Amino acid sequence: MAWFRRKRNITEETLPSDRKVRTEGLFVKCPACGTTLFKKDLEASLYVCTNCRHHMKWPTRQRLAHLFDEGRYETFDDNIVSTDILGFFDTKSYAERIVQARRSTGFNDAIVCAEGMLGGRPIIGCVMVMEFIGGSMGSVVGEKVTRAIERAIARKKPLIIVSASGGARMMEGTYSLMQLAKICGALARLDAARVPYISVLTDPTTGGVTASFAMLGDINVAEPGALIGFAGPRVIEQTIRQKLPPGFQRSEFLLAHGMLDAVVDRREMRKFLMDALAFMAG
Repeated sequence: MAWFRRKRNITEETLPSDRKVRTEGLFVKCPACGTTLFKKDLEASLYVCTNCRHHMKWPTRQRLAHLFDEGRYETFDDNIVSTDILGFFDTKSYAERIVQARRSTGFNDAIVCAEGMLGGRPIIGCVMVMEFIGGSMGSVVGEKVTRAIERAIARKKPLIIVSASGGARMMEGTYSLMQLAKICGALARLDAARVPYISVLTDPTTGGVTASFAMLGDINVAEPGALIGFAGPRVIEQTIRQKLPPGFQRSEFLLAHGMLDAVVDRREMRKFLMDALAFMAG
């Protein structure tokens, strides 16, 4: 009898296409407080949790568009690409990692340099790409930052660099470490030319990037809760064999100990930068 027949299970696969509801990517869970956020609302708040104000990772292109007036900017030095100088190989070759990173991110390396306007004032802005091999600084990043500094000197335009990095790129060995000295030398020339430089530190900014241009701004400003330091907390604890204080290497801790000039909410950062440039550039 029909009463005892098992009915077919109704699943998403058996539903007509016009009755299927796709929810993938519509919601994002805050890693800090666990609140489920509608992605459109999260984008409107610049990837800052509306419940606990946790600053999440912000896509590079969106950060670039927000930095410049009306999202209009012109990139330069995009044609510089990394090469496998040392023939480095771990679980895969460095050459393969570069190709994979380019395909997954759409960028040629871990930084984008551009010219545009901020608050009606011409600037040169650089934004690091954390998704590209951990935002690591190799010879290409060092060369592009140096060229951006030299362009700022030649055109008398204020420089803003937004850092997000795991440090120097180990696959290039000493070549990556030499970028610290090269960039610091260029920044000394920028200072001598009396051209303003603002460094914006985001989560995370560590290693050789912190040890060079990220902490050498005329103003060093960070987003709330950003991890900022040279070696990681676990390495430091294992070295000194002591427990680190709460919040160590976070933005607020560094501000309290004189390592930063300000900690600014991402939603207020643009106005802060415009006010700072108005004060510094006159």
